[in-house]
Amino acid sequence: MLVHAFNWKKMSLCAALAYRAPARRLFFALRPGSFDTAGLIGFLEGLRTELRGAHLTLVWDGLPAHRSLQMQAYLRAQRRWLVVERLPGYAPELNPVESLWQNVKGRELANYCGTSLATMASQCRRGLRRVRRRPSLLSSFLRHAGLSL
Repeated sequence: MLVHAFNWKKMSLCAALAYRAPARRLFFALRPGSFDTAGLIGFLEGLRTELRGAHLTLVWDGLPAHRSLQMQAYLRAQRRWLVVERLPGYAPELNPVESLWQNVKGRELANYCGTSLATMASQCRRGLRRVRRRPSLLSSFLRHAGLSL
């Protein structure tokens, strides 16, 4: 008999799948709790640095932090390198990051009984690193969402 309390808190994933030819890249951040506007802006700033200011089209769902006044002001100030396309409400099948998350949950997190949020985060990072090493898998997430370059 397996007994587990599962009493740890929430963990959130923020990910960006970069499809700039010829390279496919995965960027991600995990954090306890939820991503708020400040955390997402920090992620985008890190992404801009990592991509050396290359132009980026961001496909975003309707997370409240994506729509906050502070985020809207930030996005307006970033128009020279960042374009945002909004997904329709309740359409996770159109979001390539949802396929990424399902892949990791179906492999590394399936039947995994971590004893803490830290062990779950470690297991999740293991899965994200596996996906990161497989550019063809990153491309499949885009195709699964019905999107193309």
